[in-house]
Amino acid sequence: MPRLAWALAELAANWRGLKKSPAGDGRPILLLPGLANGDSSMVAMHLFLRGRGYRTSGWRLGVNLGVRSVGQDIERLIARIEAICAEAHGEKVTLIGVSLGGILARVAARRRPDLVREVITVSSPYAGPPTATNVWRHFEFLTGQKIGDPAARAMLAEAGMPLPMPATSIWSRSDGFVNGDICHEGDRAGARAIEVVSNHIGVHFRPQVLRAIAETLADSRSD
Repeated sequence: MPRLAWALAELAANWRGLKKSPAGDGRPILLLPGLANGDSSMVAMHLFLRGRGYRTSGWRLGVNLGVRSVGQDIERLIARIEAICAEAHGEKVTLIGVSLGGILARVAARRRPDLVREVITVSSPYAGPPTATNVWRHFEFLTGQKIGDPAARAMLAEAGMPLPMPATSIWSRSDGFVNGDICHEGDRAGARAIEVVSNHIGVHFRPQVLRAIAETLADSRSD
């Protein structure tokens, strides 16, 4: 709670300055919350990105409990992306996911590249073993999946594969909950990693994270 309070205080102190971030182009964006969080946890990011001119949507799947929320084949998440794409008259959707939300975003993007324009993950441990986190037991309890189950291992492996669309990973060495080294795939063609200084709790409230997201979106306006 103290770390979360500090993150919120930092956000409030820097909110006005964040308005200097690059303006958006009106593209549709879907925000995916982290483990045990729902759409309400993404309010600050919604407000920020809408203020920059983007059309943001929540995932409307309740609290993120992994496959319990999105379905065994993430069919509910894909249906939500399809709906947003249809509302945008066929325009592809940008996915921004925090922690587990980022892992699910990458899997959805691989399965339906026809629906996804770009993926941005924030502190998402998709590039390494689940045991390189301090929350894998919580993951098992909340999602009902064992990290050693073939289905869970296959989904993580899928999330770690290179994506066919632009992908950006925002990560921190001082995360505290997950090993920052497994939250990015390094820089390669079509992908990049942006390091920030933040702990896991409240990372999506951090001004430098929000600024990095706005700058990433601005860089891909012509894609």
